[in-house]
Amino acid sequence: MRIAFIMYQGNRYSGGQGIYTYYLTRELARLGHEVHVIAGPPYPETDDSVICHNVRTHSYWSHFHNKRDFIFYRHPLSHFEPVNLYELVSTRIALSSLLLTFSMRAYLEVKRLSQEQPFDIVHDNQTLSYGILLMKTLGCPVVATLHHPLSVDLRNSILQSRSLYERARRILWYPWIMQEVTARRMDRIITVSDATTNAVERMFHVPRSLMTRIHNGIDTDTFRPLDGVEELPDTILFNSNSEDRNKGARYLFEALHILRDQDVPFRLVIIDNDKKSLKLAPELVRKYGLSTQTTFIGRVSTEELVRYYNRATIVVSPSLYEGFGLPAAEAMSCGRAIIATTAPAFPEVIAHGETGWLAPPADGPALAAAIRTLLGDADLRRRLGQAARRSILERFNWRKNALEVVQVYEDVIARQKELSHAG
Repeated sequence: MRIAFIMYQGNRYSGGQGIYTYYLTRELARLGHEVHVIAGPPYPETDDSVICHNVRTHSYWSHFHNKRDFIFYRHPLSHFEPVNLYELVSTRIALSSLLLTFSMRAYLEVKRLSQEQPFDIVHDNQTLSYGILLMKTLGCPVVATLHHPLSVDLRNSILQSRSLYERARRILWYPWIMQEVTARRMDRIITVSDATTNAVERMFHVPRSLMTRIHNGIDTDTFRPLDGVEELPDTILFNSNSEDRNKGARYLFEALHILRDQDVPFRLVIIDNDKKSLKLAPELVRKYGLSTQTTFIGRVSTEELVRYYNRATIVVSPSLYEGFGLPAAEAMSCGRAIIATTAPAFPEVIAHGETGWLAPPADGPALAAAIRTLLGDADLRRRLGQAARRSILERFNWRKNALEVVQVYEDVIARQKELSHAG
């Protein structure tokens, strides 16, 4: 099968979508399929068996992802061509514009590649923009993975906004109409959890008959307990994009402020983008007086991330919503005790009191109580971590994910052939 896989931001530090891209395309290629990844900046890491086509964009953010290319390897006047100038200016203020302009460039690339040899399937990973719809004109089915509706992000961002100006910026930023229009016209939607399925049905009005739920996998050979790596006392690890209001960083810092006032010893380690590029987390550290107890690590390699998981006393994922929750599942695979929230879709991955600990979302005092409980009980942490590892091994792996995705491909291809014969 010849597969075109679309990813508007392919790097693994772009979030769970980048991790999904790497592992799913790797497994599809290992199953013998010819996989082409058409991706925007920051460009993805892919397995050697995957063919990657990097789409050059003129978005405002591509300057940060590859400054040398943006400044030195393009004709200066190219930025002032009408389409490029529109992309440069509009993507500064609207994610919807970034998705739209990338999807149109991706459509042109898929069209070019299709002239060499047609694709059997196009698989979009969360872009859900009008250029993806255009790909349906190329003669093959188009499926899309929806990790969660961005309407959820919009809602949570507005709830945490502190001013009318900030609310207006958030409303302008999110593509709260375009993705719904596109999702309802896909040949199939793949969701990564039951929680996402419910949200897509409720927010995008996509019928369940159009959706297939396939849980993400975890690379359990990489994310594993390490021999000889000792746990650091009272160390809390937060591995997420703290700028994303959906990830609940504000409530983690509120909880830690409570614990500090109660003289509970702790050290917070944050794995995120470089501290100089962050706004929210450093501001909250200063606000709550946590500077001496907080360490910003920045980006790390996968090998280093596994070591940080293994050295943490507990890992905390205080998200207000997760389509699946890959960092939490990675920590569980490393045998760590995890504290997450009861927000979707954590309860599908974590059994409270058995494979982890759940607290209500957006509740700093409840999160503080959970952290205090686990920091003070080594036996409970050990039991939760061991059960977490067993649960991940039994339930989530990328080969199983890829086989189920291929079944979706085969179903929609067969359906299209039936319809063409009937016509």
